[in-house]
Amino acid sequence: MITVKLKIKIIALGKIKEQFLKNGIDEFLKRLTPYADVSVIELTPIEIKDENLTNKILIEEGEKILSQIKPSDFVITMEIQGKQLSSEEFSKKITEITNEGISEIVFVIGSSCGIGENVSKRANFKMSMSKMTFLHQFARLILIEQIYRAFKIAKNEPYHK
Repeated sequence: MITVKLKIKIIALGKIKEQFLKNGIDEFLKRLTPYADVSVIELTPIEIKDENLTNKILIEEGEKILSQIKPSDFVITMEIQGKQLSSEEFSKKITEITNEGISEIVFVIGSSCGIGENVSKRANFKMSMSKMTFLHQFARLILIEQIYRAFKIAKNEPYHK
C-alpha cells in the first residue's frame, strides 16, 4: 500500500493542443490531488528538418529533459522497447518504489521520434504503454489516468474494474 504522498513529475515534449485532451488531463490531475503532488513540465521539442539529424536532436532534447531531473529521482521513461505492465502491475510497481523510500517519481514522455539515449540510460525503469501506436498527445492522458488508477488499486478503492 502506498503510504506517503508522492511527488510525481511528468516531463513531456510538446504542448497539448486539443481541448478534449486538456480537459481529460485536468480532470485526472484533479482526481490525483489526494494521492500525489503531480506536476507536468512541457518542454519545446526541436523540429527535425533532416532525418539524418534525429539522433543528434534527441540527445539535445535529452539534455533539456535531464536538466529537470534530480539525482535522487526515480525515472520512468516511456519507450517502445520498455516493459509492458497491466494496471495492477503498474500499481504494484509504484507501491514498490515508494516502499523503497523514494519520494519523487519522474515520468518522461519524449517527442514523437522517441527519447535520446542519454535519457534512456538515466531511466530506473523503462515502460511501454502498449504494442499499439497512439497519437503522441494521447500518451499524457493515458499515463495520467493510469497513475490515478494505480493509486485507486493500491488503496483498494472503487474505480478499477
